[in-house]
Amino acid sequence: MKTRFSFGKTGLDVSMPDSFEYQVLRSHTATALNDGAAELERALDHPIGCEPLAALAAGKKTAAISVCDITRPAPNPLTLPPLLRRLHEAGIPVEGITILIATGLHRGATADEIDRIVGPEIAANYRVVNHDARALAGHRSLGASGRGTPVYIDERFMAADLHITLGFVEQHLMLGFSGGRKLIAPGLAAQETIKVIHSPKFMREPLATEGSIAGNPLHAELLEIARMARHDFILDVTLTLDREISGVFAGDPEKAHAEGVAFLERTSLERLEVAADAAITSAGGYPLDLTFYQAVKGITAAQHIVKPGGRILIIAQCAEGVGSAEFARRLAGLRDFESFLEEIRESAVEVDQWQLEKLAMVGERFELFFFTPGVSRGQLGFLGAWAYSTLEEAVAATLDGLPAGARVALVPEGPYTFAKAAS
Repeated sequence: MKTRFSFGKTGLDVSMPDSFEYQVLRSHTATALNDGAAELERALDHPIGCEPLAALAAGKKTAAISVCDITRPAPNPLTLPPLLRRLHEAGIPVEGITILIATGLHRGATADEIDRIVGPEIAANYRVVNHDARALAGHRSLGASGRGTPVYIDERFMAADLHITLGFVEQHLMLGFSGGRKLIAPGLAAQETIKVIHSPKFMREPLATEGSIAGNPLHAELLEIARMARHDFILDVTLTLDREISGVFAGDPEKAHAEGVAFLERTSLERLEVAADAAITSAGGYPLDLTFYQAVKGITAAQHIVKPGGRILIIAQCAEGVGSAEFARRLAGLRDFESFLEEIRESAVEVDQWQLEKLAMVGERFELFFFTPGVSRGQLGFLGAWAYSTLEEAVAATLDGLPAGARVALVPEGPYTFAKAAS
């Protein structure tokens, strides 16, 4: 059996032996809109839960727009033009608009990446800037949330008269679903804020996981932070596997985002009747599998379809290596999951430790295997013992010892596949 997996920019064929029972889980979505451009126009003029964007912009001189960074395939070149046009028609000039790339603690976008993120014409004519979470002086203090999180948001965003975010809705490893409030924090927050919302206080909450909104304390926290930052308007979309627009959700940041989540749940959730013995998954290909840090999302998403004690193989190119220097250091020094989780339970939060924390929480319950050619075994700490230099070796090791007829889930699009097992 041969299945094409998302891997880098080109994909990768994965061959499987015939002795197991396979289920291929695809990224199910609503069909692409017949006229996405027309739906964007309609959504901006007839938004969910608030006045049309043009009315919100009337009388204002400046606007700030937060957009996803290069790790997310948000269709900003399609969604930005009609939004910008309405801002200009309401009287906000080009020089009054700032487009911020919501990097969180990711690296800043290069000039070439900015062209891809917003489109070359917008990049050439508008102020497009990277957020820098490490520069506290560039943030405005908004006080503390009800749970005690210190809130610092990019001053360039806060200084504007109108605060807008552009994103897309997909499952997210700790926030339930992306989009909406995530473009404020962590997207435009200082590391002093990001470290708290990614601390064990939130990361170890059972409901802070993929596909979970109701009762998710991190979701509630980010909604509060977005309110503090006066989040005025969102334009979120859902996407097909080919990254065409399948739904548009514009308007009040909470009501529009909630409708986007409900739409995704109705159209995209894949259910398995029985949990698999093993899963072979990807990190979704480019741009998400650029680093091992992002590839963790393929592993955490797979935990919902594999029985406890089962196996998960992640296939990710990792063309840019491990990720940040902080994450790379932590990963290389990893001795085991239990001691790491205990070590960080009460200690000061370090940059990017949360991604390793989520990995460790899965690793305590499942056997993990890796085909991540962009990183060496030495970079993976003790996990290097389960990392393989060829795809064939990785597949063989993952399946070794499983009984004939064992259930194996194949997830070619990785975290872009929203799936859960019934039992």
